[in-house]
Amino acid sequence: MIQYSDFTAGKKLVLIAGTCVIESEEHVNFIADAVSAMAAEAGFSYVFKAAFDKANRTSLGGHRGPGIAEGLAILGRLRARGYSVLTDVHETAQVGQVAEVADIVQIPAFLCRQTDLLLEAGRSGKIVNVKKGQFVAPHDIHHAADKVASTGNRQVILTERGSSFGYNNLVVDMRGLKIMADAGWPVVFDATHSVQLPGGIGSASGGQPEFIAPLASAAVAVGLSGVFIEVHDQPEKALSDGANALRLDLLPALLKRLRLIDDARKAADSL
Repeated sequence: MIQYSDFTAGKKLVLIAGTCVIESEEHVNFIADAVSAMAAEAGFSYVFKAAFDKANRTSLGGHRGPGIAEGLAILGRLRARGYSVLTDVHETAQVGQVAEVADIVQIPAFLCRQTDLLLEAGRSGKIVNVKKGQFVAPHDIHHAADKVASTGNRQVILTERGSSFGYNNLVVDMRGLKIMADAGWPVVFDATHSVQLPGGIGSASGGQPEFIAPLASAAVAVGLSGVFIEVHDQPEKALSDGANALRLDLLPALLKRLRLIDDARKAADSL
C-alpha cells in the first residue's frame, strides 16, 4: 500500500489515476487493473482514484455518483484486492467513514480553505491530499497544509490543478510548482483538471485534452512527487468530466514520456 514516504523519497513518481466518479464496480476494477499494469510497466507507484460523490457539479442535472455507502463499499473491495485508494470528502461527517477505506483523503479544490474539513481530515491520521483551489495563489496554499499539520498529522500533499484565467478557462503557472514545494510539502500535478474549461459548455465543463501531455511534461521537468490523471476508456461516454479526461489507451505512451523526463531531470540535478 502507498506510504507518505513514497511521495517524499524522490525515487520514482507516484501516479494517482482513475475515473472522475465511480460509474460501476465492474468499471472501477477494469480501470484499476488496466492502469496498474501500465504504471508498473512505466515504473510508477500507483494509487487508484474515483469519487463516490461529485458534489460540485456545474448544474443540478450533473451526474454525482453512487453515494457514500455504495461508493465506499466498492472502493473497500478494491482496496481488499491490494490497491491503494484515494477519494474525496466534502463534509466533516464523511471523513471518518472515508478514512476506514481510503489510503489518501482528498480535499477538493473548491473546499481547500474549509478549516473544519481540513482539521477533521488531519485527525483521521491518513495522508491528506489538498487540491489547490483555482482561486488560491501558490504562495498561499501552504496555509491549508498548515491547518492539517496543526493536528499532528504532517502527511500532507499539495496538488496543483490550474488557476482561473478569466471566464471558463484555467492556466498553469509552472513557477507555482516550485513555490509550493519550497513550502516543504510534496507536490503533485493534476494534468487533466488543469486542461478543464469550467462551465465551458453551458451546463457542464469542457476541456482541452490535447494539452495534457505538454503540461504534464513541463510539470515533471520542473520537479514533482507525482502526477494526477483522470482516465477513461471512452471519455465521450464518461458520466463526469469526460471532456478533460485522458483516453486510456494513450496513458502508456504518456507515462513513458514522463518517466524519461523525470529521469533526465534527476540526472541533471545530480551534476
